[in-house]
Amino acid sequence: MKTKILDISGKEKGMIDLPQAFSEVIREDLIAKVLESKKRQQPYAPSPVAGKQHSASGIAIHRRHVWKSGYGRGRSRIPRKIMSNRGSQFNLVGAEISAAVGGRRAHPPKVLSMISTQKINKKELKIALISALSATASEKKITERYEKLKEKKINNLPLVVESKITSLKIKPLLLSLKKILGKNLFELALKKKAIRSGKGKIRGRKYKSNAGLLLVIGKKEKLKANAFEIKDAENLGVVDLAKGGSGRLTIYTEEAIKELGERLKWI
Repeated sequence: MKTKILDISGKEKGMIDLPQAFSEVIREDLIAKVLESKKRQQPYAPSPVAGKQHSASGIAIHRRHVWKSGYGRGRSRIPRKIMSNRGSQFNLVGAEISAAVGGRRAHPPKVLSMISTQKINKKELKIALISALSATASEKKITERYEKLKEKKINNLPLVVESKITSLKIKPLLLSLKKILGKNLFELALKKKAIRSGKGKIRGRKYKSNAGLLLVIGKKEKLKANAFEIKDAENLGVVDLAKGGSGRLTIYTEEAIKELGERLKWI
């Protein structure tokens, strides 16, 4: 399978042989499985001693014939702390339980529920990577993913540009991408951050953002930009290629295609 190499002005420069991975069958089930197993969530929970750090000492006991017992005094059997005492007279108030003032939470978030235990074997991971690469070369998958591209034609997939693009500074780089992608694709390429509508704003997820463009470069190529995501071919994974689902808008440099060919020789 061959595709065109585009120069920084978006014109055809030549042809390049693509690795076989770009024309393989797309296994959506394995891509989804890898994305699920690679999910990461920062565990959070209240302190294990929350609600138990009161300065008052002692918890009332409920046995008969025991000094400092709460038995026979008409008190509910909840944990209590001693606020003060006068001889054998104790001032006890409810503590520690969720119904008491300053008590712990009833059903707090559990750390164990936030740690991913799902695993995936190496063969499935390899097939998922091939599928994710193949999806970036599929016009059908890309148009299905992006609502704005429905019933629109996309040419020269996968998009491969000359390595000279990595030497450009940010302003000429964005102008070059606009020429390579065209108006419709360029609008989807840039990362956008917006304030979320609804209650999520007060639940630690104020902003929402799109995945944007993925630019895959060679190991020795260097490029920095905040407008889109950049990844080198050596460390490219399923999560990068299928962030938000398969068929992510992706551009490869000429050097990246050669390195992917070397990396995927085992196919």
